[in-house]
Parts: sequence; structure tokens; C-alpha cells
Amino acid sequence: MANSFGHLFRITTWGESHGAGIGVVIDGCPPRLPLTEADIQPELDRRRPGQSKIVSPRQEADRAQILSGTFEGKTLGTPISIWVRNEDARPEAYTEMATKFRPSHADYTYQAKFGIRSWPGGGRSSARETIGRVAAGAVAKKVLRERYGIEVLAYVRQVQRIAAEIDPETVTTQQIESNIVRCPDPVAAAKMIRLIEKMRKAGNTVGGIVQAVARGVPPGWGEPVFDRLEADLAKAMLSLPASKGFDIGSGFGGIFLTGIEHNDVFRARKGKVYTTTNRSGGIQGGISNGATIYFRVAFKPVATVMREQETVDIHFKNTTLKARGRHDPCVLPRAVPMVEAMTALVLVDHALRQKATCK
Repeated sequence: MANSFGHLFRITTWGESHGAGIGVVIDGCPPRLPLTEADIQPELDRRRPGQSKIVSPRQEADRAQILSGTFEGKTLGTPISIWVRNEDARPEAYTEMATKFRPSHADYTYQAKFGIRSWPGGGRSSARETIGRVAAGAVAKKVLRERYGIEVLAYVRQVQRIAAEIDPETVTTQQIESNIVRCPDPVAAAKMIRLIEKMRKAGNTVGGIVQAVARGVPPGWGEPVFDRLEADLAKAMLSLPASKGFDIGSGFGGIFLTGIEHNDVFRARKGKVYTTTNRSGGIQGGISNGATIYFRVAFKPVATVMREQETVDIHFKNTTLKARGRHDPCVLPRAVPMVEAMTALVLVDHALRQKATCK
């Protein structure tokens, strides 16, 4: 099922960028969880376009409507369907892309796979598809928060070469949401914003890194071998539009350390095990160890740029294309709630799997 994700907490997303709307069906949500549109809307507001000068100017309210799975404000344990109407679609801005492929975009590969594609806005390859993920992630975050005491958050750590050093143990949502780029370091954030604005004015784009944090995950979540917790997190993150890299804990930087330097030493206090460092990023052997889980996701510069580029058309003839339409000069500020959503979806699925395995 190419459009479904998860095992016991399973979602299926649907819809295209310029179709009637975008939605998600959640199957496996526990019953009796208080849930209304008010629980979902704040996350969609963080993801929606038009929220600041450094994101796509497309104007969408992205109002969530719960169609099924709740009664009197509580979940029933039956499938939850959530729908968001598309209100500001402008397919006429994409007419040239009906016959020409954008470089580094999914235009060509969708055509190669299916022999047909929804060219307005990129169809299902558009980041607008993530509305369903973020809506489902809002539900997952509520389950994790209210039933397990787990906090999930993410922030922009780097834009191109501008990097911020943030302590994953202490960073807060208030700090993250204090500026439009969603970087908790105000000095680095100001530089990032200036760079993104410069790229937008030049008709260009820029990428960077989002870091995610999950605090309060108990030891024991994750499955041995193929469904390791970090493997499922990696798959979740690399399924996001424009994502190109994933590393957890010390990540690639760990190669510069020896085993003695890298090992997280175990200690015990009041009948509980803890580690004196956390270079493992909270996961060992594919299973959570009780420490804070943290990892990074690299996002490439957005493929659609407002400059003329060489490409080919649907007849495989060489040509040029200068894109029009409304696009993000940098995906990172809106990727933050997407990364949080996918993190929560992985964790809540493993929470239910752990409960089913070890009652």
C-alpha cells in the first residue's frame, strides 16, 4: 500500500495539490480519546502556506473537518477520516509544466511510472500531500502526550551554511515558534531569514537541516532487526518531500570517535537505568533506552526555481522551462511540523505494538 504508513496505528493519505482537497484516514487510534478539529487545526496552521514572507504565498485556510471516527468529542476506535478543502488552486500557472519536466522534480518520474500525472502543482508529489500526515500526526501527538507523557518537537537547525547549536534536552516549543523560520537561536534565525529572502528575490531556493526531539519515550519501544525504531524513523523522514538525508544521535560525526569515546555508559539510580551521555540518540539495538531521542533530517533546495533552466518535454525533446506559480524558497519552516508529525506517527505505532507484545 504505497499511500499507507504504520502497522497498528495506520494512516492512508489521499488527494492532489490542485484537486478538490486533501485528506487522511486513521485506522487503529485508541477509543475514548478526546478529539475535535481544535486539536488538529494548530498543527495545520503551522504547516499551511501563506503564513510568512519566507514561504509559498498560496492562500489556504487549511481548515480540518473530521468526517468519521468520533462521537460527542471522543474517538470511537473506528477509522477517523479528516478532510481539508483546496480553496486557492490555480492550475493555469502550471500549463507549461503539462508538457515540460521540472529539473530534479518528480514530474518526469511520475510520468515514467504511471504514464499519466496530475501536472497542476505537482499533483500528489507536491508537499501539499503532507496535510494528511500533519493532521494524523496531531492525533498521534495527543495520544503520546496524554497517555504516555511524551513530548515531540522539531526545529530548524541549519539553513545552507548557517547553523545553530541547540540543546535538545532543554529546547521548548515557545522558543521554536518565536520566529518565522522556527529556529530557537534568535541570532542564527535572523541570518537564516535574510538568506531565504535573498534566495526568494533571486528566484532561487535553499535547503538545510531540521532536528527532531522526542522526550519521555520509555525503554523497550522498537522491534529487533528489520523494524528497528531508528529504521522506521528513517523511512518516515525520507518519505517526506525534498528530504535527502537522515542521521541519529552522533550520526556521521560518530566516525571521528573511538568506541571508548562514543559509548554511552550505563548507571543505575533508584531502580532505573540511565546513561551518562546520549551519543546513541536514545536508541540502541533498534530499541529505545529511555534517553531523549534526537535525530536530523536534511532537506534539499526546493526543485522549482523561478529561473529558466534546460530540460526536456513529454516528447523527449530538449527545451527550456521557466517555472511560474507559488513555491517555497525554502521548505524548512513548514517541514518542522511535518517532521514532528512523522515522528509521532512512528512512536505511537510502536507504543501500540509494545502494548500488544508485552502486556
